[in-house]
Amino acid sequence: MSNEFPLGLFDSGIGGTSIWKEIHMLLPNENTIYLADSKNAPYGLKSRDEIIELSIKNTEFLLNKNAKIIVVACNTATTNAIKELRAKYEIPIIGIEPAIKPAANLSKTQTIGILATKGTLNSDLFHEKISLYSNIKIIEQIGHGLVQLIENGDINSAEMSELLESYLRPMVDQNIDYLVLGCSHYPYLIPQIKNIIPNHIKIIDSGEAVAKQTKKILEKYNLLKTSRSVSWQKFYTNTNPHVLKTILNHEKTVIEKDF
Repeated sequence: MSNEFPLGLFDSGIGGTSIWKEIHMLLPNENTIYLADSKNAPYGLKSRDEIIELSIKNTEFLLNKNAKIIVVACNTATTNAIKELRAKYEIPIIGIEPAIKPAANLSKTQTIGILATKGTLNSDLFHEKISLYSNIKIIEQIGHGLVQLIENGDINSAEMSELLESYLRPMVDQNIDYLVLGCSHYPYLIPQIKNIIPNHIKIIDSGEAVAKQTKKILEKYNLLKTSRSVSWQKFYTNTNPHVLKTILNHEKTVIEKDF
């Protein structure tokens, strides 16, 4: 496998671009391919079997584009399908999980909130993770409707503000001091979230940690791109690319409606 081959990332839609941005910032020399399966978003409302099937389909697409590693830039896909993907493919596969560990270890009030999809919060992997922190009160909240609004480009809508208020206010009232964003779409909501929660509550997402893990895996398998040729970034979507273009903030990228 050539180290010139691209990194492959997929998500149920545009949200995983929050992970892509962290990876691209840390590893700007790397070529990347990002797949936004927005037609099937949100994964959080689908069955585990459906999520596994879609994750395999997405992985196959990226492998056909010569991806040298796969980053599952989706919490729901990771918590429901990462074991199956790693069993099926020899290529390194990196997942993304809610950042429960740092929040639990740093919490002074011993109470943290987790905003995530139904698929993530109901997964076996998620329950395995939270069982390690029996001394911490963990308040779980399904983010009903948030992914759909983000996919529609309605990040700053009144409906979004109302939903966030209804989800976050009960957490604040229960004295959380850390809020874990358990969906790669949700970092795009941080400005609105900060308008609702007090300043002392810290927000944690997984983007930076995933980027560091990606670099570590590339180094481990000697897959870091060594040539200094200008890197390229390609994005694929199966819906209207307008929202994806907007959320990428007009990066010099290629977006194709291809699959």
